[in-house]
Amino acid sequence: MRIRTLLASLATVTAVIGGLALAMPAGATTAATPFADPSKAPGGNFDLSVWQLQEPVGSPGKPTTIPSSRLQGSNGFQDDYFYTDKRDGAMTFWAPEKGVTTPNSNYARSELREMNRNGGAADWSLSGSHTLQATLRVVSVTKNVCVGQIHLGSGGSSTKPLVELYYRANGDIVLGTENSPEGGQTLHNVANVSVGKTWNYTIGVSGGDTIDLTVNGSTTHYDIPSSFFQYKQYFKAGSYNQSSSDSTTNGARVGFYGLTVSHG
Repeated sequence: MRIRTLLASLATVTAVIGGLALAMPAGATTAATPFADPSKAPGGNFDLSVWQLQEPVGSPGKPTTIPSSRLQGSNGFQDDYFYTDKRDGAMTFWAPEKGVTTPNSNYARSELREMNRNGGAADWSLSGSHTLQATLRVVSVTKNVCVGQIHLGSGGSSTKPLVELYYRANGDIVLGTENSPEGGQTLHNVANVSVGKTWNYTIGVSGGDTIDLTVNGSTTHYDIPSSFFQYKQYFKAGSYNQSSSDSTTNGARVGFYGLTVSHG
């Protein structure tokens, strides 16, 4: 896969929380945000009208999903797997190593799936411009956790992601790009941030054939193989734990301070 790299030194990074913009220095490590209210459910601080939640509970092969209508508002849904951190207002996702998984994965997740505002599942073409922006910190992780995805939607039989952004226990941030809809992933080391420190990412698609990733002000570009062109896509974000065991106490906990999606 051909990789084109562009390093950009940005003076500030903007995180958007509940419609409010917060400017912070690139690579900032502060966890606190003045716009998040710790007394509110995540839907009181974030626009969750374009998200559906999947949790690591339910029946085998059928994780519980919470629709956008239940997530929205200051008194919206929250539980042990998805909640507001009372210390700093972070929208927090907890995924233990033992939990209910989807039929195509061995790993549990507490993760948002992009939806349309009319309630239908998001399913957008590669043409145009599409971005997922987040400010977050990994509170704890056993081995590895996926914190953002571009996932294949309609257009074929594959259930693979196009892109997965991983955070590893040693602080490495690694982008996984799928080689084809049949499988195979290429890994790209892009940054290192200590556990518990706040960082930011933007995952985007531009020109119909390019993945754009920015982590703490550094941007890299990756070509999309033509075998993906027939597929539509959608974003995912949260804590998709990448390790499994019989433990319900080991896992990955991730707090988000900003999360926005845009299409153009």
